[in-house]
Amino acid sequence: MTDSALRGKRALVTGGNRGIGLEVVRLLGELGMDVFLGTRDLAAGRAAATTLELAGVAPLRIDVADPASVAAARDALAPAGVDVLVNNAGINPRHGVTPGKAEAAWQVNALGSWRVTQAFLPPMRERGWGRIVNVSTELATSAHERGAGGIYHVTKIVVNAMTRALAEDLDGTGILVNAVSPGWCRSDMGGTGAPRSATQGAESIVWGVTLPDEGPTGGFFQDGVPLPW
Repeated sequence: MTDSALRGKRALVTGGNRGIGLEVVRLLGELGMDVFLGTRDLAAGRAAATTLELAGVAPLRIDVADPASVAAARDALAPAGVDVLVNNAGINPRHGVTPGKAEAAWQVNALGSWRVTQAFLPPMRERGWGRIVNVSTELATSAHERGAGGIYHVTKIVVNAMTRALAEDLDGTGILVNAVSPGWCRSDMGGTGAPRSATQGAESIVWGVTLPDEGPTGGFFQDGVPLPW
């Protein structure tokens, strides 16, 4: 899809105030899109948006684990909603997985992606066009050796399954839905020793936004290359 085709379209990026999410916001803003930088902390979101110096970027408070917060964000952008949704918000519990940490990861990574998608999907259906990118991980591939206690990759396997199911439901509607792995990137979650930059991870995600209308849907990709899962 050409840059001009995306210019003026509206996008929401959850978890957009830092790391890979902030880079996705920047790249979409540079394509001329109006981008809502989703953040749980509005002050942090405003500060992050200021660093980008892009007129089309605006912070939006949304806690994907809180149904009331998601509904409030939906209402704030109604009736137009958004044309593009990037479900980027995620957490990776560290130092042992307790039931509480597992529940938090489930609520943010899996149910969070689902509830935000359900909230912002209706206007896309009405327009007959949209792009939904669910940020996953290469840890959710069948080829990856998974370590013990991996609630993070389990939630992302669920995200991949939801992606495929939603794509089947939306077949023929003009809405493309894909899961994308940014790879292991240098960020708060990935750490400083990761081999990829946040920009590289963001570019992998933005690929899913810029797909042409005849592009793939229901797949799992990294850097535009299909991944097994």
